[in-house]
Amino acid sequence: MTERAIERPEAQRMGFFTDTTVCIGCKACEVACKQWNDLPSDGGAFRAKGSYDHTGELNGTTWRHVRFVEIAECAALPELPPVSALADAGAGVTAAEMVDLLDLAAPPLDTWVFMSDVCKHCTNAGCLDACPTGAIVRTEFDTVIVQPDVCNGCGYCVPACPFGVIDRVESDGRAAKCTLCYDRLQDGLEPACAKACPTDSIQFGPYDELVAVARRRVAALQQRGLEGAYLYGAGEDDGAPERPGGELAGGLGAFFLLTEPPERYGLPARAESPVQANLVPATLAAMGAGLLAAAGVAAAFLVRNPRGRRW
Repeated sequence: MTERAIERPEAQRMGFFTDTTVCIGCKACEVACKQWNDLPSDGGAFRAKGSYDHTGELNGTTWRHVRFVEIAECAALPELPPVSALADAGAGVTAAEMVDLLDLAAPPLDTWVFMSDVCKHCTNAGCLDACPTGAIVRTEFDTVIVQPDVCNGCGYCVPACPFGVIDRVESDGRAAKCTLCYDRLQDGLEPACAKACPTDSIQFGPYDELVAVARRRVAALQQRGLEGAYLYGAGEDDGAPERPGGELAGGLGAFFLLTEPPERYGLPARAESPVQANLVPATLAAMGAGLLAAAGVAAAFLVRNPRGRRW
């Protein structure tokens, strides 16, 4: 973890635990985030081939995004009688033989899941590692924030984020993302999104306490028969080798309880800060190049000139 830029003895690591099994897709968290942080609306107009998900993705002016994930598999269509047989039957077709197309068009409610996505406030934050000006810092709560008055709009942080969270604001070019409501935390208040969540899908608190709550929740769900429930990014593996755990950017300050593979939610199965991932290879390459250059210099001093004298 990078060094904290701000120190307060009484401060402790804070974070988000998002339980997708109780998210209803109401988007109250999105509205609360935009209202508190004075962010512009994404618009609410319906468009062709659109959906209720007007935000679409996280960006410089959308710091919370509720994903609408359809998990229904394509069901086999019923076997219909040939057109000739129906024509011959005429009025003899009974109601039981008729196919209810409305039932086919309406999927059951459990074919949709929702997830309120947000900045992960990574332990190994790629955006922070890549920032050349020191605009992105780690606070006393171990959250990662952008200082807009220091940001020069270079955009190096954007490709460095393995989750595609941080982005530049179109109006001024500076980078922006979720601050975990740093101004509210300083006054001992809960972040706006967690405060507005009607089902407690978004839970806020001390990080270690949240991890303990999340693990109890997973155990309860698995005991009820939801064996696919697992934690994404809670700092260590949950015992299932196919599920991502602590290898996600060193552990996520905002982690999730999921029931489907992470890719279904638009999340990567593996993630790390590019700077952290390439630190050892780059260091070894630099040391090798230095040793090679030193050997070349030494060899040059040992080479004899045509008259047999050393340089």
